Amino acid sequence: MNLETPKKFAMLVEQAHQVALNTLRPISRKYDKAEHAKPVELDMLAALLDGMNAGSSQTVGAVSTGAGATSTETSGVRNGANMSAVLSIIEMCWGDVGLLLAMPRQGLGNAAIAAVANEEQLQRFAGRWAAMAITEPGAGSDSAAIRTTAVKEGDDYILNGEKIYVTSGARADSVVVWATLDHHVGRAAIKSFVVEHGTPGMEITRLEHKLGIKASDTAAISFVNCRVPANNLLGSAEVDVKKGFAGVMQTFDNTRPLVAAMAIGVAKAALDRTRHLLKSQLSNDYAHLPLQSSFVEGTLDLLEAEWEAARLLTLKAAWMADNKQPNSKEASIAKAKAGRVANDITLKCVELLGHIGYGESELIEKWARDSKILDIFEGTQQIQQLIIARRLLDKSSSELK
Repeated sequence: MNLETPKKFAMLVEQAHQVALNTLRPISRKYDKAEHAKPVELDMLAALLDGMNAGSSQTVGAVSTGAGATSTETSGVRNGANMSAVLSIIEMCWGDVGLLLAMPRQGLGNAAIAAVANEEQLQRFAGRWAAMAITEPGAGSDSAAIRTTAVKEGDDYILNGEKIYVTSGARADSVVVWATLDHHVGRAAIKSFVVEHGTPGMEITRLEHKLGIKASDTAAISFVNCRVPANNLLGSAEVDVKKGFAGVMQTFDNTRPLVAAMAIGVAKAALDRTRHLLKSQLSNDYAHLPLQSSFVEGTLDLLEAEWEAARLLTLKAAWMADNKQPNSKEASIAKAKAGRVANDITLKCVELLGHIGYGESELIEKWARDSKILDIFEGTQQIQQLIIARRLLDKSSSELK
């Protein structure tokens, strides 16, 4: 079992670390205090981030997961776009998770397009920055309960509804919107549509004020008789009761490991900085027995063990995606573990550092605030546990609620 970082990604990881250290960290506090201000320094990094995909034209999710792959497709071992994205995101979020989310052309909607779009759509939307709009005022963790409608009219679909908590919703070029073709059919009728900014009927109604990740804009968007070309519906327009919702849900199998990677990155930042600030009180001798350690040393050792477990679970989920293996359970395990661990680590680091951890002279308190969202969006801790239980027990969503 090889747990080493693939050699071909060594330069990628170092490059991402240098960006985090020399670009993101220095402006981290600036944009934490200047919420909704556009981080103009990130524009010059967009081209660099575009290349962080294993040196190929693939993007995250382009190597789709699932049991339908042929033996030829699954032969050999691949470390591709999903693995490279996870490794680079860990390093970038060691710098600043909010700024990573604000990076041009790196939206979660891009992963949705890669996971569901056909070949023509992949080419047409290449290079676009896409946000992802799922959550609604009456539909949060239960994505199947969305009420935004899409009605076919000639060569277009007419969208009506409201989306909230859309990450990069105001700055992205377009938004991937989840809507239902028919309320009576249920989950199978839910499809995703690419809606470009400037489309009549689409309006940004507000930007949220948040606890953390303030560098990233979070928008509420309304759709009133918004006309979208039919060829902007991602994947097939057919309503298949057996597979329809599974197609769009596959997006999460690719994006949840990315959110887990964000959590791992910010948790590592907190651990590293805490050890540095407490170095005069720590022996750094892992050879002695835990009972001989100080409270601070013992606590940090336990936190590092939890962090390593979350990291390996995340790498496994990404590796499975690259190798066309069904990873829904593993993606949820990684996201649940990493989200909780990041919360625990950052808050404990604030506690261990006392007034230093609580003050704005250090970024520790900011990382504690930033980490909370990573246990909430892309599915809460409770939702991930429900998904894991369904996979382990082989139960459907109607059988296990």
